[in-house]
Amino acid sequence: MSFFTHFGAFILMLKSMFTKPENWKMYWKELMHQCVEIGIGSLPIVIIISLFLGAVTTVQTAYQIVSPLVPATTIAQIVRDSMILELAPTVVSIVLAGVVGSKIASELGNMRVSEQIDAQEIMGINTKNYLILPKIIASLIVVPCLIVLSAALGIWGGREAAALTGILATDIFDTGLRSNLNLYNLTFSLYKAYTFAFIISSIPAYYGYYVKGGALEIGRASTTAVVVSCILILFADYILAAIFL
Repeated sequence: MSFFTHFGAFILMLKSMFTKPENWKMYWKELMHQCVEIGIGSLPIVIIISLFLGAVTTVQTAYQIVSPLVPATTIAQIVRDSMILELAPTVVSIVLAGVVGSKIASELGNMRVSEQIDAQEIMGINTKNYLILPKIIASLIVVPCLIVLSAALGIWGGREAAALTGILATDIFDTGLRSNLNLYNLTFSLYKAYTFAFIISSIPAYYGYYVKGGALEIGRASTTAVVVSCILILFADYILAAIFL
């Protein structure tokens, strides 16, 4: 299938999600379930990655800054801005594309192959609306929260790494964190978070919903969904940076 065929089918899928809504009580239950699955299920890997990202950034920044003319507080500023602008939104989103995206694609693909989706459509249920929309909304709610948590943990991990390795005292690190803070960086990070959250949930949902075949095709669809999601995240990262920065 060509790019335009996939793109057209994707747009039609999004359009169908907002037609003929089902019972709102069913939506709320499914939405809370997806929030728990996406948020709580991804929390351990986000915590581990964020702590080590901040620690590694601190150590490598201190290794690169060898000039005595550069203030030591610059290390904290670099760690802070790196985590907020790039590492927390982009790296965590790519990891979530693998964790959450493959789960969404395989779940919907299994329902398609086992004809559960066909059975629901026979009963008059708008499956795109009931199965896909709660996943996208839950991702838009939970993923930005995970990215904010990741940025905070990354900065804290960098602070602790600086203190444990003797690179920087905590009071000097805190001084660097407070200096030259641009609050727009936080806003820009949220722009990226919501954009990546939509990509993480909608692209795997598309590939899983339209899978054809058996177990082998489900695996291929999950792999394709993760690869395409990662590519689109990196592409959107560049486009957002070009537009808003």
